[in-house]
Amino acid sequence: MTHNPKSIGGVLPVFQTPFHTDESIDFETLAREIDWLYEMGADGICLAMVSELLRLSHAERMELAEKAARFNQQRGTLILSVGAESSHTAEQLARHAEQACGADVLMAIPPVTVRATEDELTRYYSRILTAVSLPVIVQDASGYVGQPMSIAFQASLLEQFGAERVWFKPEATPIGPRLSALRDATDGRARIFEGTGGIALVDSFQRGIVGTIPGADLMRGIVPLWRALQAEDWDRASRIHGPLSALVSLQTSLDGFLAIEKHLLRRQGVFQNEITRGPRGFLLDPETRREADRLFDLMLTATTP
Repeated sequence: MTHNPKSIGGVLPVFQTPFHTDESIDFETLAREIDWLYEMGADGICLAMVSELLRLSHAERMELAEKAARFNQQRGTLILSVGAESSHTAEQLARHAEQACGADVLMAIPPVTVRATEDELTRYYSRILTAVSLPVIVQDASGYVGQPMSIAFQASLLEQFGAERVWFKPEATPIGPRLSALRDATDGRARIFEGTGGIALVDSFQRGIVGTIPGADLMRGIVPLWRALQAEDWDRASRIHGPLSALVSLQTSLDGFLAIEKHLLRRQGVFQNEITRGPRGFLLDPETRREADRLFDLMLTATTP
């Protein structure tokens, strides 16, 4: 699907990867999930960290990207994550995403197993950007994996490759001040996407983001919230954002996001189970499950006109 890059934005959820009981990927449920995301008002879909990319084999990762592209059916923006532990693999994934999958945008975290210098990270991102013609979202996922990237470094990538090629999804804390610093360091040219699951969406919107890349499970809250923000209906936005942000605050790690998101997708009839690949650092106990359900119910009530 060919988009004008300036038109890409809105609500672009990261789909969860469903598994069979033998932990193989359940592509039938994935197709249903992507259909459901568009029914909920998504402007596109994204393959990213909470798709359990780091727990997939290289072959699985490429197949998942291909199947996501097929199931997307050009209904909206297709964002495929290509970050890897080596520049060689990231370049390979980037070429595959553009040539075999027809992605509209790429996204890349830096390597998470090495504390790379900024010179090394410049070479890493340059290799991805040089290999393809697509925009690349530089994802600072250091809220839960890896190390923060400096504002100056991120701005330097935009200066080198241009605002049409280098976009951003900043997740390092403190979210708001760093988002504004990145905006200001690029003279307002940076296209920035919110990436905290929605917990910072109201604040980030007021700082100039062009879209949000949340989890799939909270679409019933995120889409009405985004539309309220666009309409400057701050009262409605506040009503929805309260329970939604409280719900996201339960998800304090990558595994926390996985557990609660899959629980809520199952509750909404999208998934048949809550299987994630282990080892896991977060298990959903009965009390947390009840609290997630309570806050989800409050969020649904808040979206009622």
